[in-house]
Amino acid sequence: MLRVGLTGGIATGKTTVAAILRELGCHLLDDDKIAHHLIERGAAAYEDVVREFGRNILTADGRVDRKKLGAIVFADPARLARLNAIVHPRVLETQDRELDAIERADPHAIAVVEAALLIEAGYASKLDCLVVTWCTPEQQLARLTQQDAAGIAGRGLTLEQARQRIAAQMPNEEKRRMADEVIDCSGSLEHTREQVVALVAKLKNLEVEQSRQPREVTQNDRRKK
Repeated sequence: MLRVGLTGGIATGKTTVAAILRELGCHLLDDDKIAHHLIERGAAAYEDVVREFGRNILTADGRVDRKKLGAIVFADPARLARLNAIVHPRVLETQDRELDAIERADPHAIAVVEAALLIEAGYASKLDCLVVTWCTPEQQLARLTQQDAAGIAGRGLTLEQARQRIAAQMPNEEKRRMADEVIDCSGSLEHTREQVVALVAKLKNLEVEQSRQPREVTQNDRRKK
């Protein structure tokens, strides 16, 4: 099985690329969704998050209000680091179990891990290929601050909030330098799709090549990049 990482700065097109990859037959794991599940009431990280950030982050029915939590952590790098220290190890454990399950069910699958902090979490060295999405900084800000209206899936953040979220991540140019493949999401949806279709063809060829040699060899090759 080929293990692929999909990352990129916030609002650079990861979700769009992930949807196309899924449509083309890849298996997708979304680390954000895993993290959200882990902080649900009764889940593995819930108690630690509430203990760290207080009951003021909870809704009336005891669920973590992610907007309240986000307002805290994105305004304070130290609090963000603390949240990541609580949640990320559990995300990686869940992710590894799910990847192993996919491989057992489909030994020649292309499994894609979508994660904003894939590189920061040190997980890239475990993957066979790293894909980074990209758009211009101006597009990032526009996508984060536009409202969800007229069918446009904007985030509705203030300019300050948008800048905080961008600043909280590794600069996208640095991620691009570490990438095996870059998907330019600054143009039309059709242009993005064309790139993803070409990417999947490459990944299928890479999986065939990898299946002919021991996995330890391919992982060592990846670490040397």
